[in-house]
Amino acid sequence: MRAGSVGIFDSGIGGLSVLKALRAELPHANFLYIADSGHAPYGERDEAHVIARSRALTTHLLDQGVQALVIACNTATAAAIDLLRAEHPQLPIIGVEPALKPAAALSKTRRIGVMATRSTLGSSRFRALLGSLATQAEFVLQPCDGLADAIERGVANAASPETATEIIAASARHTRAMGRFGLKNGEIDTLVLGCTHYPFASAVLRELVGPDVQLVDTGEAVARQTRLRLAGAVPPGAADSTPGRISLFSTGQAAHLQAAAQRWLQLDGPVETLHFQEQSAQVYQRLGP
Repeated sequence: MRAGSVGIFDSGIGGLSVLKALRAELPHANFLYIADSGHAPYGERDEAHVIARSRALTTHLLDQGVQALVIACNTATAAAIDLLRAEHPQLPIIGVEPALKPAAALSKTRRIGVMATRSTLGSSRFRALLGSLATQAEFVLQPCDGLADAIERGVANAASPETATEIIAASARHTRAMGRFGLKNGEIDTLVLGCTHYPFASAVLRELVGPDVQLVDTGEAVARQTRLRLAGAVPPGAADSTPGRISLFSTGQAAHLQAAAQRWLQLDGPVETLHFQEQSAQVYQRLGP
């Protein structure tokens, strides 16, 4: 891998929303993306499981020579980023977290909705972030059980009206539970998409909350931070001006990730299936031309 390679992992296809922003910010960098779909959903797993997977995936990406790591998953960031930074102090590690600070800066009604997984909302890291902003706005927290999983299934069954209906129903159920949206006092005027899957349902969410509500996710901010951190890790002159290469891996169904990458990032390359066996041995199987 040439200098400037960035490793990315998520529990599934949601991190592609972060990869899209990274690709725009760092067009000449190489990216290795792992969808850990074989061990998903992280948001409904215990913390020990998420930490174990995060450590295994980080070790694998380091073996591939990455010079920076993006944890493109709110749940994994909350559970594992401090541990991974302690274990790999020389590696720039960038995580994602619900964009409460940007939302607080944008909101006029001072009432902000936060959609996230139950694990993210219950983490000590999120609670600390929430506490630091307690005087700036009122945050309405909504654990969105099932929504990320519905989005995952929606990619695999893009032609099925049932999966689209499932995403709409889950989105409607969760936004309805949060209360009124709008620009009047007491209404939610800013909605934080606190899971990297949720931007892929933004069109549905926009229809549900109305045109005046601001939707906030973290992709662009993470991409900018990665560019800044990576600049210090790449020797001068190491990067060239040719477009970077994107390598995609999945621990679940490779066709699933391939469909999502083609649909949302217009990437037509192959996906490799990645299996972690005993003692972290890796076995690969290429899918596609």
